Amino acid sequence: MEIDIMNENFIYSNYHVHSDFCDGHNSLAEMAEAALSRNVRSLGFSSHALQQFSSEWHLRPERYDEYAAAVASLKKEYSGKMDIFLGFEADYIKGYALPDISNFSKWNPDYLIGAVHFVPGEKGCFEADASVKDFPAETLKAGCKNIKEAVAAYFETEREMLSKCTFTILAHPDLIRKQNSKEQRFDENASWYKSEVKATVKAIKKAGVCVEINTGGIARGYLNQPYPSPYFLELLCRENIPVMINTDAHRTEHITFWYDSARRYALDAGYSELAFIKEGCLSFQKI
Repeated sequence: MEIDIMNENFIYSNYHVHSDFCDGHNSLAEMAEAALSRNVRSLGFSSHALQQFSSEWHLRPERYDEYAAAVASLKKEYSGKMDIFLGFEADYIKGYALPDISNFSKWNPDYLIGAVHFVPGEKGCFEADASVKDFPAETLKAGCKNIKEAVAAYFETEREMLSKCTFTILAHPDLIRKQNSKEQRFDENASWYKSEVKATVKAIKKAGVCVEINTGGIARGYLNQPYPSPYFLELLCRENIPVMINTDAHRTEHITFWYDSARRYALDAGYSELAFIKEGCLSFQKI
């Protein structure tokens, strides 16, 4: 018989939530309503942000003010029922875009998520979460000699972001694992890969950020475990690096996707507490 040791008074939170301001399928209001109905009591919106630039899946620069105002309106509407926070999932592109809180000061966000999606090669960039089918060709086009070099470049870019920028939460720290979803393109048990993870954990510790347990890859059918992997998460725990659960929701039905399973995932890695945002600061609660 399984004994349930999880905290019955646990406050459900989610700070990696997208809407139709970027590449989400629902409005801010619809996402907030879905969150409240699923017992979420601390909700943060995190539109994809590329500062003065944008792509088809980023918040357009001319809509930043509108986005911030819309979140502020929901904060008032849900006051006393659910805490709502303004955030951005800010991309790192060396020389172009920095997920640094100072670059977003105009909108006074409650938090900032730092993310690496674009990875530079000798001839251009490839996307870490590109279509699994297109990924090998994209890395070659960017100038990478092989998949191993591309994976190493991904982690190197993430470590560079951690050393250069100031943000609150590190997004999907091993997003590159998506590329192993259909076939094994690189061995996550290989010594070179584990060395990349260890070096990244060291950089995370030095940066002092919180890491998310991100269930979005499961929701979208890429993975059967969250980002980060069990090995990665265990290393984070050994270094006492705080973690929180986020679902990277792009539609209402994913607002709490795999959430309680993620709590157990954290327990299995050795964690006893998870982080959430309270009054503008990270707080902690028993899992």
